[in-house]
Amino acid sequence: MRGLKLGVAAAALALIAVGCSENEPKYELEAVTGPSPFHGIHGITVTGAGKLLAGSVVGSTIYEVNRETGETSVFEGPPTGMADDLEEGPDGTLAWTAFLDGKVYARKPDGTLLTLAEGLPGMNSLAWTDDGRLFATQVFLGDALYELDPGGVNPPRKIMEGMGGLNGFDFGPDGKLYGPLWFKKKAARVDVDAGTIEVIAEGFATPAAANFNSKGELHVVDTEAGHVYRVNIETGEKTLLAEVEPAIDNLAFDAEDNLYITNMADNAVIHVDTATGASKTIVSGPLAIAGDIEISGGIIYIADLFSIRKFDIESGQVSELARVWSSNIDYPLSISATGERIAVAALTAGAVQTFDQTSERSLDLHHGFVTPADAVVLEDGSVIISEYARGAVMRVSGNDWSDRTDIVTGLQGPAMLKLDSAGGLYVSENLAGKIRHIDLGSGEMNTVAEGLEAPEGFDIAPDGRIIVAEVGAKRIAAIDPASGKKTVIKDNLPIGLAAPEAAPPLFIPTGVAIAEDGDIYFSSDLDARIYRLRKG
Repeated sequence: MRGLKLGVAAAALALIAVGCSENEPKYELEAVTGPSPFHGIHGITVTGAGKLLAGSVVGSTIYEVNRETGETSVFEGPPTGMADDLEEGPDGTLAWTAFLDGKVYARKPDGTLLTLAEGLPGMNSLAWTDDGRLFATQVFLGDALYELDPGGVNPPRKIMEGMGGLNGFDFGPDGKLYGPLWFKKKAARVDVDAGTIEVIAEGFATPAAANFNSKGELHVVDTEAGHVYRVNIETGEKTLLAEVEPAIDNLAFDAEDNLYITNMADNAVIHVDTATGASKTIVSGPLAIAGDIEISGGIIYIADLFSIRKFDIESGQVSELARVWSSNIDYPLSISATGERIAVAALTAGAVQTFDQTSERSLDLHHGFVTPADAVVLEDGSVIISEYARGAVMRVSGNDWSDRTDIVTGLQGPAMLKLDSAGGLYVSENLAGKIRHIDLGSGEMNTVAEGLEAPEGFDIAPDGRIIVAEVGAKRIAAIDPASGKKTVIKDNLPIGLAAPEAAPPLFIPTGVAIAEDGDIYFSSDLDARIYRLRKG
């Protein structure tokens, strides 16, 4: 858009203008989705004292859950509370795996916090022996089994690697380690002293975790199928005990053999009656993470990390388009809708995917992108993608996803994208604090606004202004693209979840979308819900 070109002097003056117009309408903040108890849920255990603890990776928090009321409280907060798996040892020491940070922590009974391992990305699962030895595995970002020093003095000792994703596991009555091989769709037995592994059961969809009850019976959860099995460790025979929604992550028994499982997509802790197969949700939430959002046809599409969800503005109902493992998606964090196409990008998975909006059928899922922050589909079927870490905006041919052409490079954290009415593209430059405009034909780029504090999601209002989330300042502001003038719409908003040390600063994108009536919707990474700024 040639009208966006400003003289250098005029731009410098306009871009620092931050005000509050007397004509700016007042906006009232209100939540439109219900609260969620966690920021994603993974590991679970019941301590010797009967405490049910559940861990979140994204939220970097271990929560205590009241099994009767579902009430949750923080047991170990950020940044040390990140827990993909957790378990109490025989002396009362609680250990847990910080998956993204590549660490294993332990909290001693006297309150002392130890770091038992670091520099091992993908530390995923752990288990204690009855005599106090501790073992942990890397999964997804590695594939190895280690023995850890519970005192935190000696470095981890690698026992074996290349098992096939030895996930949530437990020691059996025979002293052997039992767990699922995620990528091989099998369950296995490991002799940790001999460093040997043997398959004991097959035919799973995607087995996620295994645990023994007090009778020495092995139970395995299948995340893709949503199944809970009892497995005979001698014959490999599987008995289906219960069926729930897919995306089960882990399981734990209490002293009375009550079984509890976690479900990532539903932010849920569920009690399973292993005798009848009945399940009871103790606590859950309508959203798990609440990443980027997009409005299309009265529907707010939500990239919810473990699912793609839809919020009907008129009815207030939340439904689901797809979820991990039961659908062919890969941890979506941003979403756009243009024409008849929906595009989602998975920042941490390096994936971009498109859907037909009418049928909600997946059209493409492709990997190999460098921290893709956002993606939009053009009329010709090609896809524009922002690669956050590489500092580039690229075009991918809709007919050949290997045909990738850079449009611009050298950006500092290009994040969210939005097409304008003339076929150009806006991009928020998260690390540089700018909003840029790109001519998709020539690649010419202009600065629309600068001096912003960590801009993320944005949308274009009916009056042409850009409504953007300045996450670093916890506010939403309006930018006049012709002058660069910024007007604060609302501050002190519940946005800006701190990223773990190993994650990109963008982490969970705050999405912004404007409805036809001018109301502004945004996602809260702090509360895992959607809010509306309603015009007063």
